Amino acid sequence: MTEGVITAPPDASSISVARLMRDHRVGSVVIVDPAGSPVAMVTDRDLTLRVFANGVDAEAPVGEHASRPLICGEPSMELDEAAALMVQHRVRRLPVVDADRLAGIVTLDDIAVRTGNLEVAQRMTAEVIEGALPQFYFRERG
Repeated sequence: MTEGVITAPPDASSISVARLMRDHRVGSVVIVDPAGSPVAMVTDRDLTLRVFANGVDAEAPVGEHASRPLICGEPSMELDEAAALMVQHRVRRLPVVDADRLAGIVTLDDIAVRTGNLEVAQRMTAEVIEGALPQFYFRERG
């Protein structure tokens, strides 16, 4: 788990969240409510497809374009449990929540690095993509 998670409130502008991603070199920002509890996530893909490509005002609140529901893990989870949850829900990033507070995040990259098994990460990525974009997943035809 990576502990330093970049967050923003739901009323942050889309452009400010895009700049957070750029400045911190991350592909996602967790949206947190005023109490600091995670409620959604915005990815670089969300911003590209839901905001900028659709001509939405860059100053519009990012919370309206965030991915929901937010699938979360727990600090006590084993890595294989987190990986299974990610594949089941077809997500590449799993915020880790402890008592309604954001404790960190696990990504497919984290799994690849920590397991040292590139094949596992590639298989997980393929399963996540197949679930999210079945029309773009090519199969051999018999």
